[in-house]
Amino acid sequence: MFEKILYPTDFSDISLHTLRNCVPGLFEIGAQEVHLLHVIDITVAELQAFELEEVYKNKLEELAKTLREKGINVKTSIRIGIPAIEIAEEAESIGADLIISPSVGENVWRQMFLGSTASNLVRATKRPVLLLKYSKKDDSFELPVECSELFKRPLVALDFSECSEKITEAVTKFKELIEKGVLLHSVDYGKIEELEGNIEAAKKRLDEIAGKIGVEFKKEVMVGTASQTIIGTALAKKATLIVIGKKGRSIIKELILGSTAERVIRDSKLPVLLVPCE
Repeated sequence: MFEKILYPTDFSDISLHTLRNCVPGLFEIGAQEVHLLHVIDITVAELQAFELEEVYKNKLEELAKTLREKGINVKTSIRIGIPAIEIAEEAESIGADLIISPSVGENVWRQMFLGSTASNLVRATKRPVLLLKYSKKDDSFELPVECSELFKRPLVALDFSECSEKITEAVTKFKELIEKGVLLHSVDYGKIEELEGNIEAAKKRLDEIAGKIGVEFKKEVMVGTASQTIIGTALAKKATLIVIGKKGRSIIKELILGSTAERVIRDSKLPVLLVPCE
């Protein structure tokens, strides 16, 4: 399991909901430590940023206290600067295994594209980011799966590039939690006459990767657009999580061109584990 979790919070309703209702569930399945971080945005607070440091430190400690009462190991820190950069640096500083970022609403990725902290963080960090996709219901928020069951039925999307090795490493961290996973490769390349050969080759590669992870997976090789195949198969197989890689730091270019990762993040209603492939 991802033992050391970094949870940046801006004290918004969705952030507090996730902290109270989801983060504790991760400790039921193996998480060992959570670092609560608040970044005072220097571009917004300007000269007041340093004056606000003590205020936010107290607010963070109050949140930490509620988690400690549940037996959770919590550390807190305050940074001042540009949020995405500070979060990425904090993740490196503490050696975080995972960064958690909740979001809510159907137009989340559009908001992210316009320059939110989540979008910039995805570009800046070298650590896996778990994007929790919430829907708003009445006065509360809902995930399509319980947080303690997130890793039970992952759909792992692989393209057989070097990125697949990073994804495999990330999946290995929670392999003991997997009950019924799916390894998926989409054949959206090659000529028509090469299709059958490409499918057979892909099946063999998936068998090899499953062997490296050491868990029994159902292997699926589909033909078609990768993003649609990933989302459709995840729904059909009742996946609890989609695992996909992000190549390099030029995700803004990928966004403009419409990358597979961007489309999955934008259209999937399931949580997405985004693995940086550097």
